[in-house]
Amino acid sequence: MKELFDLFLTFCRIGGLTFGGGYAMMPMLQRECVEKKGWVTENELMDYYSVGQCTPGVIAVNTATFVGNKVHGVAGGIFAALGVVFPSLVIIMIIAAVLQAFAHYPAVQNAFAGIRVGVCVLIINSIIKLFKKAVIDKWTLILFIVVFLCALFIDITPIIFVVAAGIAGVLISNWKEKKAK
Repeated sequence: MKELFDLFLTFCRIGGLTFGGGYAMMPMLQRECVEKKGWVTENELMDYYSVGQCTPGVIAVNTATFVGNKVHGVAGGIFAALGVVFPSLVIIMIIAAVLQAFAHYPAVQNAFAGIRVGVCVLIINSIIKLFKKAVIDKWTLILFIVVFLCALFIDITPIIFVVAAGIAGVLISNWKEKKAK
């Protein structure tokens, strides 16, 4: 029960202290789940994050569920998911109750503008960390460029890009193995 409560509190802290959604959570997820707790490796977290992005639902909840499941099975997944959602639920209920009364004030509008800038910085930081771990050779760089350009110019679901990149990764790996023989 102590492990479940630790999962809940950890993901409660992550959910309550990061703003901007799942992308902005990546640095804190890495710090808490990889560095402090040692629940997952960096590669596992990246895999969970990637799969969490292309599965239905919120990235943060999906990733929390994967981590919690690894740490303590199905119950761990449930407690981690509840933990990451709980602070947002409370905060959103409070904000919804008072936002209409204060939204017109310039200070509130400026605060939201500043928060958006801060969230952009967190997202860019996460992207740079993910890029450094994912793009490890010329083939992954080529794959990155192709998928990036396709995502810019082709309006289809990201799932197709993820599946296609996964298939390309397998094909490239098989080709490299055959070439090495």
